[in-house]
Amino acid sequence: MEWETLIKHLKKNSWAVTSLVIILVFILTAFLAPLLSPYDPLSINLDSLKLPPSGSHLFGTDSKGRDILSRVIFGARYSLLIGFAVTFTSITFGIIVGALAGYFRGKTDIIITMLIDLVLAFPSLLLAIGISVALPPGIMSVFLALTLVGWAPFARLIRGIVLSLRESQFVDAAKVIGCSPLRILFLHIIPNCLPITIVAASLKIGSFILSESALSFLGLGIQPPTPTWGSMVSLNRTYLLSSPWMIIFPGLAIMVTVLVFNILGDFLRDYLDPHLRL
Repeated sequence: MEWETLIKHLKKNSWAVTSLVIILVFILTAFLAPLLSPYDPLSINLDSLKLPPSGSHLFGTDSKGRDILSRVIFGARYSLLIGFAVTFTSITFGIIVGALAGYFRGKTDIIITMLIDLVLAFPSLLLAIGISVALPPGIMSVFLALTLVGWAPFARLIRGIVLSLRESQFVDAAKVIGCSPLRILFLHIIPNCLPITIVAASLKIGSFILSESALSFLGLGIQPPTPTWGSMVSLNRTYLLSSPWMIIFPGLAIMVTVLVFNILGDFLRDYLDPHLRL
C-alpha cells in the first residue's frame, strides 16, 4: 500500500518524477562512464585546443584539447560518490550521537550538545575548508572534511525527535516488558525517526555535492588531471569570455544535480510529513 500511495503522489507531481528520472540518469551515467564517454577524459590533444561545441565534440574541448563531455561524464562519478558517501556517513553518525543525547540526557546530552553547537558555530563551508587545508588534497580529504562538518545538523535534528519520542506510550510499554535502554533506542525509537531523516538526507545530498565542487574549485579537493565539476570550473575560469563552454557545461551539471535533489527532497518532505499531506 505504501508503494502504491507513493506512486500516486509521484503521478501528481511531474517535477518530482522529472527530478527522479534525471537523478537515475546521472547515476547510470556515472556507473557507465567508460562506455558512454566518447573520448579519454585525460587524453591531451594539441590539435584540438579550445574547440567550440560541434558534432565531434558536443561540449567542445578545453585548453589542453580534452573533450569536455567526457570529463563531465567522468566528473559525475566523483561528485555523486562524494554526495552519497558523505550523506550516508554523516547521517549514520548523526543518528547515533543525536539519539544517545536525546534518550539518556544528563551529562551525555550536555557533552554532545556542546559538541554539536561547537561545529554549528562555524559556517559549514568555511570549517570544511579549514579541515581540508590540514589534510593532503584528495578524495579522502574531501570526504573526511565534509563528514566532520555534516553530522552535526543531523544529530541536532535526531536529538529533538528522540526527546519527544522517549515520552511516548510505546516506549513506556517497552520498559514495562523489560527491554533494555539500547534495545528501546535502536529498535523502537530510531526507526520512527527515519522518515524525517530521509527527507533531511535528500536535501543535504545536493548541498554536499555543491560543497565538494567548492573545495575542488579552491584546489583543496580531488587534484587535476582527475576530472571533477568543481575543478573544471576552476581550471577554465580564465577562459570565461573567450571560451565560455569550458565553464558552462560543468557549471550546468552542478546546478542541475543540486536542483533535482532539492526538488526530490521537497517532494519527500511533503509526502512523509502527515501534516503537509493534502
